[in-house]
Amino acid sequence: MPSLLFCGPKMAACGIVISIWGVIMLAMLGIFFTAKSAVLIEDVPFTEADIHNDKNPPQNIYGLYNQVGLNCFIAAGIYVAVGAISLCQVRLNKRQEYMVT
Repeated sequence: MPSLLFCGPKMAACGIVISIWGVIMLAMLGIFFTAKSAVLIEDVPFTEADIHNDKNPPQNIYGLYNQVGLNCFIAAGIYVAVGAISLCQVRLNKRQEYMVT
């Protein structure tokens, strides 16, 4: 039976730590972008045309804020998946320690 084990215990533990940090950081950024925090305006990809060509400029910028917030939530979801894979690797490594070959 082929083993699903593809990384060692230290790399799996590192993956869990980085995933936890990534989920917390990106979830907070997603919340702040969705709340349209003024501090994050530099990270919103808009141009002069987005402001001048729209009859209701704040709505266009708010839409960009929501898009960036959604991207942050998607990235946090990817980090959750990487953390789950790393957790499975930790468990497989622990199970392999007890196997007698």
